[in-house]
Amino acid sequence: MNPGLAHGEDLTHRIIGLAMRVHKKLGPGLLESVYHRCLCHELSREGIPYKQQVAFPIRYDNIELESGYVADIIVNEEVILELKSVERVSPPHEAQLLTYLRLSSCRVGLLINFNTVSLTDGIRRRVV
Repeated sequence: MNPGLAHGEDLTHRIIGLAMRVHKKLGPGLLESVYHRCLCHELSREGIPYKQQVAFPIRYDNIELESGYVADIIVNEEVILELKSVERVSPPHEAQLLTYLRLSSCRVGLLINFNTVSLTDGIRRRVV
């Protein structure tokens, strides 16, 4: 963890601000991968550490098994970002984020749907 970074809500506010910057420049309707790349660019520009495409194995009978669960972005080893560009967020999208939180050491997750007129309508924050 980077001690220079704000914790908890401050970090999520920074991430949301960067996501809003991306959304303001690009608008809705593009592929998820475009928003992903642009948000990573913004995180890098701000010096915020992150990892992309983080796999979560399952522990079963004291062995680690590949699970197929992969988070889009983990910021500062604290916040999971699950990015979408869909007409509307559905219960399986929310369940996906909660599963990633359960499988990781992160306690905070943001589900961000960039395919909205106002990005604030497309953000869901979950804490476990």
